[in-house]
Amino acid sequence: MSLTIPTTFYKPLSKSAFTPKPRGNIVCCATPAPNQQEQTTETPSLQAFSAALALSSILLSSPLPASADIAGLTPCKESKQFAKREKQQLKKLESSLKLYAPDSAPALAINATMEKTKRRFDNYGKQGLLCGTDGLPHLIVSGDQRHWGEFITPGIFFLYIAGWIGWVGRSYLIAIRGEKNPTMKEIIIDVPLANSLLFRGFIWPVAALREFINGELVVDDKDVTVV
Repeated sequence: MSLTIPTTFYKPLSKSAFTPKPRGNIVCCATPAPNQQEQTTETPSLQAFSAALALSSILLSSPLPASADIAGLTPCKESKQFAKREKQQLKKLESSLKLYAPDSAPALAINATMEKTKRRFDNYGKQGLLCGTDGLPHLIVSGDQRHWGEFITPGIFFLYIAGWIGWVGRSYLIAIRGEKNPTMKEIIIDVPLANSLLFRGFIWPVAALREFINGELVVDDKDVTVV
C-alpha cells in the first residue's frame, strides 16, 4: 500500500494565464522493515505473558470480600467476640500504662504495643479473615480462591525460599567437590563463591527442571555410597 502526497500547491491567476506545472510526489510505503516484522511477531506472546503475570498478581494479592461461607465462622469485622478480644487486650495495656510515667521508656513501649494491637486487629478485618465463636481468626486451607492469602500464597513463598536455600547449598557442595580439601571448604565457607551461587539460586525452579530433563538432577544408585 502506498500514499501519494503532492508537495507543490499554487493559486490559479486566471483561466488564460493558467499553466500546469510539474508536481513533485512523495511516496510513503507502508511495508514494515524486517526488524519491525520480527517485533510484531514477538509482541503477541509478550502481551500474553504480561497479561497472565498481571492477572496472577491481582489474584494473589487482592483480598476478596469476606462472607460467611464456612459453617460456624463469620467475618472478623462483624464478629462481636473478635471486637471483644480487641477491647480486652487494649484494656490490659491501658491498665499497665497507668503504672508508669507518660514519658518513661516502659510507657513508650506500651503505647507502641497498643498501636500494633490496633493495627493487627484492623488488618484482620480488612483482609477478610473468618472468626469462630471464640473470636479468633481461622485459616481456611481447603484451596478456596477467596482464602488463598491465608495459606496457599504464604505456602508457595515458603516452598520457594526453602528450595532456594537448599539449591544454593547443593550448588555449593557440587562446586567444591573438585577442590583439594572440600571438607575444609564446608567448614570455612568460600564467601565469593557462595555469593555468586546465592544470586543464581533465585531461578532454582527453572534450573531444577532443566537438570531433571537432562538427567543431571539425580545420580544412579550405583554412585550412591552407603555406609
